[in-house]
Amino acid sequence: MTQTDTALWGLPDPDTQSEFYADIPVKRLIAWVFDALIVFLTAFLISLLTVGIGFFFFGLLIVAVAFVYRTVTLANRSATLGMRLVAIEMRTHRGERFDLATAALHTIGYQVSVSMVVPQIISIVLMLTSARAQGLTDHALGTAALNMTARA
Repeated sequence: MTQTDTALWGLPDPDTQSEFYADIPVKRLIAWVFDALIVFLTAFLISLLTVGIGFFFFGLLIVAVAFVYRTVTLANRSATLGMRLVAIEMRTHRGERFDLATAALHTIGYQVSVSMVVPQIISIVLMLTSARAQGLTDHALGTAALNMTARA
């Protein structure tokens, strides 16, 4: 058993329970597109409801809406609406659902990585090549996305 396996003892083993990690990168991409659409439409609606004032700082509004949306949905059911759509759920290294602190840390890590090109590329490569299909933030926090249809 490697040090990485010891640190992630609550997550399913990718060698013996590979069904938990099957198609995770594709599912995360679909979830990301769905969630991005929700965030954009919510920010757009807020801008309209503020009589157009929101459009003056639309980029900042999208970042704020995305932070709240991801943190709240990850803290409540350990999955955003997009993740629920494709039947994946985030879990900690102990195999537990996210609490509010973990959800906030994961969201901050995600927002930092998508705000810069190099961390985003590293994250994508890690998702495509690591045994548990973990992105950069997942590696830092010891979290992973799991197929919920693979439950025993």
